[in-house]
Amino acid sequence: MKPFSRTLPRPAWGCPTILASLGLLVLGLHAATRLILPSQSELLGTLLALVGLLAILRWGKAVRGSVPLWLLLGALLVQLLSWGLGMLHHPEWMPDNPKLDRLAKLFTFVAVAWWLAGNTRYTLRIWGLALLGVLLATLVSPESRQDWLHGLSGNRVDFAIYNAQHAAMYFGAGLLGLLAFAGRLMEPGAWRWLRGVLWVAGTLACVLGLIITQTRAAWLGATFGLIGMVIVWLACRYRAGERWHSPWRMVSVLVAGLGVITVIGIGFEETVANRIASERQTVSALMEGELEDVPYSSVGIRIHTWVAATEWIAERPLVGWGENARSLVIQQTDWLPDTIRARFGHLHNSILEILVSYGLLGGMVFLGLSVWLLWGSYRAWQAGVMPGDMMLFFIGFSVFWFIINLFESFMGFWTGVFLFNIILGGIVTHIWRWQAGESATFFGRQVRSTFEQ
Repeated sequence: MKPFSRTLPRPAWGCPTILASLGLLVLGLHAATRLILPSQSELLGTLLALVGLLAILRWGKAVRGSVPLWLLLGALLVQLLSWGLGMLHHPEWMPDNPKLDRLAKLFTFVAVAWWLAGNTRYTLRIWGLALLGVLLATLVSPESRQDWLHGLSGNRVDFAIYNAQHAAMYFGAGLLGLLAFAGRLMEPGAWRWLRGVLWVAGTLACVLGLIITQTRAAWLGATFGLIGMVIVWLACRYRAGERWHSPWRMVSVLVAGLGVITVIGIGFEETVANRIASERQTVSALMEGELEDVPYSSVGIRIHTWVAATEWIAERPLVGWGENARSLVIQQTDWLPDTIRARFGHLHNSILEILVSYGLLGGMVFLGLSVWLLWGSYRAWQAGVMPGDMMLFFIGFSVFWFIINLFESFMGFWTGVFLFNIILGGIVTHIWRWQAGESATFFGRQVRSTFEQ
């Protein structure tokens, strides 16, 4: 395997080479500039998604009948149904026209998967460009550069990436990716020392960024994501007959990574301790089951609005209250304080927002997607189509993504939608490749060589 080879394989799926190459180029620009040039990159992303979907309909005979495409159709129908029934039940809270992009934009990964053409090197390079874009976004403006100094002084910073929680989301995902692909980046070959230096620099930046953004949910998600990766990796080594005698290189990478995290964590011990201790009263009230005594702190506000959301979900459990439900819950729940109703417009929980907006039908769409992704990625890895380190990263990212979305509505903001689609696009393209088979023929052409890693 030569992950940094200059020779690129031809695109797969039977798409014309010129179009596929142009699509991949636009995808790379979009991944690298989404945070640096958000407006311009958003236009690139929209173009990428529309042309990609048309290309799938025209040339994607092997993939257009796959589960994600059917779930996309299901998401559109659920939104139409929720809007139609909402117009009958509570028209005063419904928009004049259904906004189908609320869920549809979370399926942009099908276009990303198409342009990646089932290719591992394409996927890793796009992910690398996305991480590079995140790190550059923390340096492009004087304010962002100053945030590093403010953060190192103990202040909470956000690098002008929406807010601190969203910045922490990127740093956490980047850290898990760098740890998962450490063995690949450290393997012998051209530019090994440069790759090693870049890995160390990127890992340090992500760890520091994760700490100084002071987001407890991201800390929790990254910790459990890393634990999940280590457990799965050790289990795989055990099944392979290696017992606990693991390859020294991977062990040394993990020990070094954990050592760096520990040392930096000790250096920021006071910052971390203060953030955790600030919710002591909230935790105490929850442990005693006294929801009324939960203070309106950062976590406490979430708890109270989640309780309100469950009341709304219970009233319309099947189709929900429509796309504006996440703000309606807060604004129309009388027992919430006026200050909270004036300040907040979403529930800080992606799962609850889907359920309160689109009910169990909307939830089933994403539950079905989750099951298909886990099953498909496992089968693709079993078949040798998805590399082991990529599968490891997907496990860690899945844990991380689930946990952080319990405390913030990342799936409702463009920052989270971008990360969701970029990562899932790389996973889905490998599942499609496994389903198609490496020796499949598209429109009379043998494409085995196009799946080269």
